[in-house]
Amino acid sequence: MKGERVAALAFMAPSMIGILVFFLIPFADTVRRSFYDARGRNFIGFDGYVSVLGNSAFQLAAANTAKFIVICIPLLLVVSLAMAILIRALRPRGKVFKTTYLLPMAVPVASIVLLWQVIFNQNGLMNTVLTTIGAAPVDFMGSSAAFWVLVFTYLWKNSGYDMILWLAGLENISENVYEAARVDGANAWQCFRYITMPGLLPTTGLVAILSMLNGFKVFREAYLVAGAYPHDSIYLLQHLFNNWFQNLDISRLCAAAVMLTGVLLIFILLMQRFLREAD
Repeated sequence: MKGERVAALAFMAPSMIGILVFFLIPFADTVRRSFYDARGRNFIGFDGYVSVLGNSAFQLAAANTAKFIVICIPLLLVVSLAMAILIRALRPRGKVFKTTYLLPMAVPVASIVLLWQVIFNQNGLMNTVLTTIGAAPVDFMGSSAAFWVLVFTYLWKNSGYDMILWLAGLENISENVYEAARVDGANAWQCFRYITMPGLLPTTGLVAILSMLNGFKVFREAYLVAGAYPHDSIYLLQHLFNNWFQNLDISRLCAAAVMLTGVLLIFILLMQRFLREAD
């Protein structure tokens, strides 16, 4: 038994060292520097945090990011779950569709940006269609419509990934339970409500957390399409952090990063507690 523990620790050691060197130590330094000035010499206490919270750019970016997460996460969970149930109902033919839904993950970000420019540019396909039907053209990336373009991008990019996670959860629910419920007279909605949803609770927490973390990756598309200073509706925390980093505003950048990490940690802990209580 002791030998097995030693062997397990030996296998885990490279990963643990990597996490310590590349994540934990840099984050500890980030926390430390959030209490110092930009040069990291003079202690300023919580002045950096107060400066961040009072900054209008931070307030705009935080509000947009929160709005994006609140709208996109429920939409993504519902859409990807519906796709997973449909794929499972169509098997074995559903395997073809499963592969198709995963294609957006394989498309490079640069290709997505080019595609979005062709579709949503002022002279792009969408405005060509709108003009053809007699509607006024829309400046998709220069107006509040940019936010919904970003939402669509996020859903299109991540639906296939979340669908695979839901499918894994669905596979853990025995088909015998459904058959027994149908014998007792349960309809499709009752099977979904009383069997599928309770059985997917552990998967729900995982999918929700990963979906939220993936929401911060949509910055790449927004940055490449609209630049460092896009329309106000899609100016996210990632834009703000990138601009502060370029301006070497290290103190506020570290303070904002620590606060964001705290918010994410609280969300994850609350999600785990909710799932434990629901289980």
